[in-house]
Amino acid sequence: MTISELKNLKETEDKVEFKEAKHNFSFAGSSHDSQEKRRKCLLGYVVAFANEKGGTLVLGMKDDFPHQVVGTDFREGKIGSLEDDVYKQLNIRIRIEELFESGLRVLVINIPSRPLGKTLKFEGVPLMRVGGSLRNMSDEELFAILSEQEPDFSERICEGAAYSDLDLQAISKLKSAYSLKQDNQSFNALDNIRALSDLSLIRDGKITNAAIILLGKEEAIKKYLPQAAVHLEYRNTLTQIIFDNRQIFSQAYFIAIDQLWQAIDQRNGKIPVQQGPYIFDIPFFNKEVIREAINNAVAHRDYRKTSEILIKQFPNELHIINPGGFPLGVTLENLLTVNSTPRNRLLADVLAKTGAVERSGQGIDKIFYQTISESKPDPDYSKSDNYQVELRLSALVEDKAFALFIREIQSDRKDSEKLSVQEVIVLNQIRKGVDQKGLDQLIIQKLEDSGLLQKVGKTNAQRRILSKAYYIFSDNKADYTNLMPLQKEQIIILIFKHLDEFKFAKMADFENLLNRFLTRDQIKYFVEKLCNDKILEREGKGRGTRYKKGNLMENSEKLVSRAMKLGLEEMKKRGELDEP
Repeated sequence: MTISELKNLKETEDKVEFKEAKHNFSFAGSSHDSQEKRRKCLLGYVVAFANEKGGTLVLGMKDDFPHQVVGTDFREGKIGSLEDDVYKQLNIRIRIEELFESGLRVLVINIPSRPLGKTLKFEGVPLMRVGGSLRNMSDEELFAILSEQEPDFSERICEGAAYSDLDLQAISKLKSAYSLKQDNQSFNALDNIRALSDLSLIRDGKITNAAIILLGKEEAIKKYLPQAAVHLEYRNTLTQIIFDNRQIFSQAYFIAIDQLWQAIDQRNGKIPVQQGPYIFDIPFFNKEVIREAINNAVAHRDYRKTSEILIKQFPNELHIINPGGFPLGVTLENLLTVNSTPRNRLLADVLAKTGAVERSGQGIDKIFYQTISESKPDPDYSKSDNYQVELRLSALVEDKAFALFIREIQSDRKDSEKLSVQEVIVLNQIRKGVDQKGLDQLIIQKLEDSGLLQKVGKTNAQRRILSKAYYIFSDNKADYTNLMPLQKEQIIILIFKHLDEFKFAKMADFENLLNRFLTRDQIKYFVEKLCNDKILEREGKGRGTRYKKGNLMENSEKLVSRAMKLGLEEMKKRGELDEP
């Protein structure tokens, strides 16, 4: 858009807002006390415009019509960082242009629409724009947005497409997969058009978008739905911008999925694992995980966006990026617990009926289960936002022993008794030593009852660790012993060993000596009790306080030493102990 065009725009009709902002314009509300004043800032206008399905904010032009250029120095020379700052705050990608007239600078901020069924918020409040002002969204307006439903792009008729645009090999693969999954061999014998009609891929003789995506000839996909292609790029390093190799898969998806995996597998590696009699390999990229992740991307992407699914393969990582945010109801926090509304219901339904994807969101379960069972880092969706989903998978095996442990547990159990994905996740979190208060306590109790976890410590210091079987199985018995709490007598031995060496100790010395076994408060309580029992003796006050062996312990040690000496002499007399 040119400055001449901007001058003739009407704010309400053209969804544009003009601000002079010659020398200053608040980014996030500055230091105003009231939210009503703070929201009149860049973030506030971005939120309001996005909630109204997009608009334009112009800085450096007068509000009065026709809008005259006055120029602005807002974030001059920092346009890239401004776009980045907005994204960090709101997870929305704005696009900024700089225009000039007679040396005066105009900033044009293009704001995209919010995602369907979601609102953007400024300081926790969804905003809307009325005239030149911003106001809080009403309950009715908010409810209407949250009640929006995404149209099923995949069930729509692909205008102009005909049965001749479908690939017979792909249709054959679909029919075979359906027959096998549904245990219905008669489906294989059906006429092609009848079979596709039964699956609603053909409706009233017309071809749906789902049929083109799953079964279309390559030239038909390029003609009608070029965004349905999948791009695979290979790079040698994560920081590399230009790819070393690129392949584009525009075939019917029932054909492309096998070719995609073959291309990825060509650069696949494996990690040999051997522990005693157990020998097996862990692939860098698990076939089941990769196929499920790509299937999910195809089934849940937003086909209204013209960009393709992009897969970036690196020697030790694989990233899958698909257009459109998570489906309605899905967030980073509830990925493993919510049953989402499919964005492309027909497409997802056909893939589920043919066994390509799992039902009810279980594909995500499978991705997490397989990845964690191989002791790789958790599947990472943290780079996703409202406009794209990005899954990052790592080839790194963090703990071969844990992978062996899970493999052994599952191999000994019936299918109905095998560990669930949630149980494997909890075991992995315990292994990593995360704060256990945030874990599902019912799952922890179940794992403890089955002998896979055990309690260590008492009262506030009590926690769970993996069972002794894990440390025996992984040949890390010393690590298990180090995790066990010390008995009172063992703690006293450590304290006296220290005092034998240095005569005196301060509380900080005891804390450094015992912090692996006790909390700070427990150490203070224990030392105080030893003083009360005359086992330790306290000298000095405040920071100068120090401790030494008490008289009771000195006498006890002498008594024990004398008893041992007499006992040894008696054993020698009886011939039970050889002379040195």
